[in-house]
Amino acid sequence: MFPASKIVVNCSKLGFTNKLFAQTILSSRFSSCAAPSFEFILTEKKGEKCNVGLITLNRPKALNALCDKLVSELSQAVEHFDNDDSVGALVITGSEKAFAAGADIKEMQSQTFSSNVKKGLLKDFEKIRGCRKPIIAAVNGFALGGGNELAMLCDIIYAGDKAKFGQPEINIGTIPGAGGTQRIAKSCGKSKAMEMCLTGSPINAQEAESMGLVSKVFPADKLVDEAIKTAEKISSHSPLIVALCKESVNTAFETTLTEGLRYEKKIFYATFATEDQKEGMGAFVEKRKPNFKNN
Repeated sequence: MFPASKIVVNCSKLGFTNKLFAQTILSSRFSSCAAPSFEFILTEKKGEKCNVGLITLNRPKALNALCDKLVSELSQAVEHFDNDDSVGALVITGSEKAFAAGADIKEMQSQTFSSNVKKGLLKDFEKIRGCRKPIIAAVNGFALGGGNELAMLCDIIYAGDKAKFGQPEINIGTIPGAGGTQRIAKSCGKSKAMEMCLTGSPINAQEAESMGLVSKVFPADKLVDEAIKTAEKISSHSPLIVALCKESVNTAFETTLTEGLRYEKKIFYATFATEDQKEGMGAFVEKRKPNFKNN
């Protein structure tokens, strides 16, 4: 549980005059905003309704290099928020200097082919990919190698105006292993994927936006707030329908157009079996705000 000092609330507006008393009351009152604690990441709930799970990579001395423990903790935190019914969407971010500057090379350099197979290297990335709820990557600073692949693993990427994206693995005698060669090609085309992966040269936020890797670019100090706003907007919708919509878009990303259209139509039809479809359309006709039940 986060201490009361971590809860950002203007106590004076609530009529409290004693700060310690206010923190005690607020700690109890906002206990639903608490999230688990870890060594290399920070977790908390954000938004007016505490319905956004914010995960901050927190290994500053290593520029948030993705060591095994950090990725394992990240996977656990994503799973925690995915199973929290009060959370509708997640945001993953780092510091203004680095989202994640890549894998931990010192930890990785002595590994072998057989150890990678036996250990299932990068398996936690796939667990993150399996999150049913939308994840927004809020990228400031460096997103290189595994950091860029982590961002692409998310559903939406927002970038700070000084962000740098790249796949520099070619410079150290290997290739991207967590989706770099695949997701760049799918999102931005073969030529851009080849250029980034074969040269190892990074691109800036503006170029990343122009090639479709990034949705929007914001000033660095506004980035996380903007990501949380979008996550709040997503969280205002039916969680059930949001999950189905995410699955349908991912199907477009991973299959042919014909298969994607067939899948989309099936999911569209299926939404008419939900209570939330009836509530959403009823609210529209009656000109009122819908009250979704996640059913």
